[in-house]
Amino acid sequence: MPEARPIAGTPRPSDGGEPLEPASSTEGVDVAPKPRKGTFFTRQTTILLAIIVVAVLAGGLAGGELYARHRADGILVDVAQCVVEDGATISFGVNPPFLWQHLTGHYTNISVVTAGDRVQSADGMTADVTLEDVRLQETADSKGTIGSLTAVLTWKSAGIKDTVAANLPGVGNLITDVRTDPSAGTIVMDAGNDNGVTAKPVVKDGNLDLEVLDVRGPLGKDTVQSALNDLTKKLNDNYPLGIHADSVEVTGAGVVGTFSSQDASIPKEDADPCFARL
Repeated sequence: MPEARPIAGTPRPSDGGEPLEPASSTEGVDVAPKPRKGTFFTRQTTILLAIIVVAVLAGGLAGGELYARHRADGILVDVAQCVVEDGATISFGVNPPFLWQHLTGHYTNISVVTAGDRVQSADGMTADVTLEDVRLQETADSKGTIGSLTAVLTWKSAGIKDTVAANLPGVGNLITDVRTDPSAGTIVMDAGNDNGVTAKPVVKDGNLDLEVLDVRGPLGKDTVQSALNDLTKKLNDNYPLGIHADSVEVTGAGVVGTFSSQDASIPKEDADPCFARL
């Protein structure tokens, strides 16, 4: 008999006689791609990390800002209270951010308001001070400079009476009341029994003086003028940082003077111990 031929497409048996499996073919068949392994830095993860980093940096800067303000506030309050001999509050400008001002030692704007009990020897006086362009850059003879300083000093009538009484023995203890006449620009110091002194606050050569216009009573005008000159000289000489008087106004409540200074040097502690902490 003729040898049987294998049918086309049927695999030949192996040597062991077992039929072979037909070869698989992927030709023409769509094979699903293998899934890609997940990556950690997806778009969402990157955005989240960026937000976290920004939040941490912002929190750190905010904390640094608060610490710098607290530290600077404590130092400047001590300096101000030492200078004026009264309580004081401090506020700072916000541009640029205070942390940057503190790190560079260049403060754009500082405001100081005193409690109103006294300014040095002047009882009943309040100071409202603005300092601009403050640079804490130490040199051989100063701790820095203040580009501009303006101050409004408000002196109540009762404070004038107490100051005169405390600083002018023999004259001050005769004063029973102090009142103002805004229309005339004068202050009247009554001494009882129709005695008294009428004086006009004036600015002369950068000093705030009291010019005696009239004296009623046993004391001579020159005697009273000399006593008031001693008082105003003491007040003017004690103002720091080259502060000088610019103008004065008499109000219904007392006397208001404006003072200023430009490009003032901040003294070292050996010249003025009040500035030792700067």
